[in-house]
Amino acid sequence: MTAWRDVEEAEPEFARRVRALFDAHKHKTIATVRADGAPRISGIEATFSDGELTFGSMPGARKGADLRRDPRLALHSATVDPVEGAEAQWPGEAKIAGRAVPTGPEGFRVEVTEVVHTHLNPEATLLVVEWWTPAHGLRRIERE
Repeated sequence: MTAWRDVEEAEPEFARRVRALFDAHKHKTIATVRADGAPRISGIEATFSDGELTFGSMPGARKGADLRRDPRLALHSATVDPVEGAEAQWPGEAKIAGRAVPTGPEGFRVEVTEVVHTHLNPEATLLVVEWWTPAHGLRRIERE
């Protein structure tokens, strides 16, 4: 089981950048799996606290029912458009995949399976994708 603290301990600077993107805006997006196997996208608020990534679901919400049936999820930070002419300042976007572990009737913590930060290089000429998994650590690729 991999908690958020494990990411912070393994790659502190990477985890700091990812967390900053998630903390920059209150609302995030979560993807869950419907009973028929189709994806469901919902708004969500998530919190980093005491080395854990947690979130809640309103009573009766479909996303909560999805997660109790199939705990797989993907969280996405808020997406912001770069200011034209200032693309090099775009902070990018962050994604966290994992499994939801119930912490109460409507609360969950995330067992992390993958963390991704997609951003531009300092010259704003390449797309940089950095991703961390418990099995392989931090990896990076650059694309034109």
